Amino acid sequence: MSGIVAWVAEALEPIGTVTSRAMMGGRTLYCDGVIFALLAQDELWFKSDADSDAVWDAAGAERFTYAIRDGTAHVMNYRRAPGDVHDDPDAMRQWAALALEAGRRGAAKKRRP
Repeated sequence: MSGIVAWVAEALEPIGTVTSRAMMGGRTLYCDGVIFALLAQDELWFKSDADSDAVWDAAGAERFTYAIRDGTAHVMNYRRAPGDVHDDPDAMRQWAALALEAGRRGAAKKRRP
């Protein structure tokens, strides 16, 4: 997974500094401290929210789902990265910018009392 982290960091260099942290078998990606993506299930997943869901739906980007201990499915606000992000830095920046907006909105909501 370190290869994809390096690619994301390189592609997003004009936007900001990408860092990552280990997370339950995957990695969490941040841009200038804002969470915007996950690496999990051997895939890149971008942060989404109600404001951006229509764009992700139009792109056919499925939601991040995983099974919990009792076998039920849990859905998180992340969408599978469109395939073009893996070889097109402009596409990476476009989709990552959408995810960063969702990450910033989520962070702002958490700061409210």
